[in-house]
Amino acid sequence: MADTSESSMTLLPTEANGVEMVAKFFRALGDPNRLRLLEFLLHDEHSVSECVTHIGLSQGRVSSHLACLSDCGYVHLRRQGRFSYYQVTDPRVAELVLLARSLAADNATALATCMRITPGS
Repeated sequence: MADTSESSMTLLPTEANGVEMVAKFFRALGDPNRLRLLEFLLHDEHSVSECVTHIGLSQGRVSSHLACLSDCGYVHLRRQGRFSYYQVTDPRVAELVLLARSLAADNATALATCMRITPGS
């Protein structure tokens, strides 16, 4: 039987800013375009122009999203001459994205009708 004591159920960091840090971790993933970029970068390194083509946004918007993902540690930037290449830094990101997709699929009806979290909120 699983241990359900309070100490075993505490998964979030206990330091003062720990929960805020985890919330910030998820906020970085809260933008659909950043998630699409992450999925694109999961298996291969891609240039900014390849990301622009894949996502269909302007180079400036894609660069902004990539900078956010890089600043938060999700992707690594490699410069070669005047070109920049990005790739996911940690294979656990792939696991997280796949788990999130699975959970979202299992909760699709509830998510579709949720009025408390709207695009851009």
